[in-house]
Amino acid sequence: MAGLQQTNSEMILLSWVRQSTRNYPQVNVTNFTTSWSDGLAFNALLHSHRPDLFDWNAVASQPSPVQRLDHAFNIARQHLGIEKLLDPEDVATACPDKKSILMYVTSLFQVLPQQVTMEAIREVEMLPRHSRVTREEHIEVHEQHFSQEVSFTFLLSSCCSKVVVSLPT
Repeated sequence: MAGLQQTNSEMILLSWVRQSTRNYPQVNVTNFTTSWSDGLAFNALLHSHRPDLFDWNAVASQPSPVQRLDHAFNIARQHLGIEKLLDPEDVATACPDKKSILMYVTSLFQVLPQQVTMEAIREVEMLPRHSRVTREEHIEVHEQHFSQEVSFTFLLSSCCSKVVVSLPT
């Protein structure tokens, strides 16, 4: 039941984010990991509710994800009272920590307008499952791949050592 409640909470939060960032063509949030690493989603979310705080085009044209993330976290701290809970370098990765992103986006959800339409929720329900792969699933795939590589390497080294041992001297 707790897992179901968490899933529903995540779906509502994702629906809110997608609804809030719909007018930003560079932003397509489909999960709470990779969709956030370039910094655009955080800035679009803030700008959609508080366009008076900064010029979107100036932020969107910044060349570095770390700069964009730092900008969003500083705006949220200065104007919304949300502490800088994340380091830009930790988010600007191939697979940021899902729980950290969820925690920060939840903090934004608590201080920004929270209207979520049923249409936005249905849209999230229709997202392809692979778009919503969790960090844990991502790690599990890599661990399986690594385990297979180790097994193959061990098998290969065992096989080769036998071959080397069996060579005539």
